[in-house]
Amino acid sequence: MDVWSRMIVAAQVHADELSHHSSRLLADACMRYAFDCQRPLVLHSDNRGPMKGATMLATLQSLGVVPSYSRPRVSDDNPYSESLFRTLKYRSEYPSRSFDTLEEARR
Repeated sequence: MDVWSRMIVAAQVHADELSHHSSRLLADACMRYAFDCQRPLVLHSDNRGPMKGATMLATLQSLGVVPSYSRPRVSDDNPYSESLFRTLKYRSEYPSRSFDTLEEARR
């Protein structure tokens, strides 16, 4: 999610949380929007393994993206994404039922 516009710039659904999924998501978003900033693009994320893995760090470096991480054991360092997660968790009308398959969730 872009901090300033609140636009969702990329999203994917996977059965597992792996560094190469995060890496591909970031690369796709950068290609789709052709980010051309005066200042470096910063990706703020949590301290979990997929976001700090070698694959993700190599992707960030190759794209010229600066990594930023939440403080250890602090779940609310990024209030924008936390607000989005809360909206998604407590919005009862969508989805009206659980997804039966991974493909259904992706659609």
